[in-house]
Amino acid sequence: MLEVMSPFQYSKCCSQVKAHGVIFHHRDIHGDLKNMPQEQRPWFQKWVWWNGESPANTNRIPASYRLDSDIKVPYGSLVEVTSEDKIFELPKKDKLVCWVVSNWNPNYKRVQVFNELSRHIKVEAYGRHFSRYLDNEDYSKTLSSCKFYLAFENSIYKDYATEKLFNAMKLGAVPVVLGPSRDNYEQFIPRDSFIHVDDFSSTEELAKKLSFLDQNNEEYMRYFNWRENFKVQGWWFGLEHACRSCDYIRRNKGYTTFHNLNKWFWG
Repeated sequence: MLEVMSPFQYSKCCSQVKAHGVIFHHRDIHGDLKNMPQEQRPWFQKWVWWNGESPANTNRIPASYRLDSDIKVPYGSLVEVTSEDKIFELPKKDKLVCWVVSNWNPNYKRVQVFNELSRHIKVEAYGRHFSRYLDNEDYSKTLSSCKFYLAFENSIYKDYATEKLFNAMKLGAVPVVLGPSRDNYEQFIPRDSFIHVDDFSSTEELAKKLSFLDQNNEEYMRYFNWRENFKVQGWWFGLEHACRSCDYIRRNKGYTTFHNLNKWFWG
């Protein structure tokens, strides 16, 4: 049995908890740890630290997306298509480059790259900063109508590729990524399924590449070759973390203990 609860909930019922595993969500842990259990962990129980944010957006305190986690829960993945899946058809396109952003910070690299890129090619930008809010339905329609989507992460860390990437791939837009290295991205998606900002010496060169692909459909369609064998699978927030944790605890009876979480996650 696995329990998902806040530290406060656990502290109230610790003596009665019979679960073999308990997940603690990082954002629910107080900075001074005062809401964490003070009693010793039961000998039969495993505690799981769950976090989906990058180190830059995670408060330091004494199940992550990281690929070197014991329990890996990325923001999405590619799975093999089956005979029951529909054959992929590219959605109709009426926009070249799109970007949806809710967290605007002029100090972020992604904002700086966007500003530079916009000088060389038209980018349809949405979100609070641009007073162009999209609900869930409009979001999907908009991404599907774009040839390229700027899957720019708010911070650059190992393995940190979020739903921005997987949503674009699922909805039929070629992701232009800004995040960890190309080699890191290629650990979980095909090398010819995306365009990396770092592949170009300047944003002007990137803009030229996007314009070239816009005018050369055969070259553009090569970015969808992966669709012949794979499809995107996303996760329900929280549910997949619990399922994978439960499966891991069932299969692994030993213990792995981290005495310095700060060193492992923040470096």
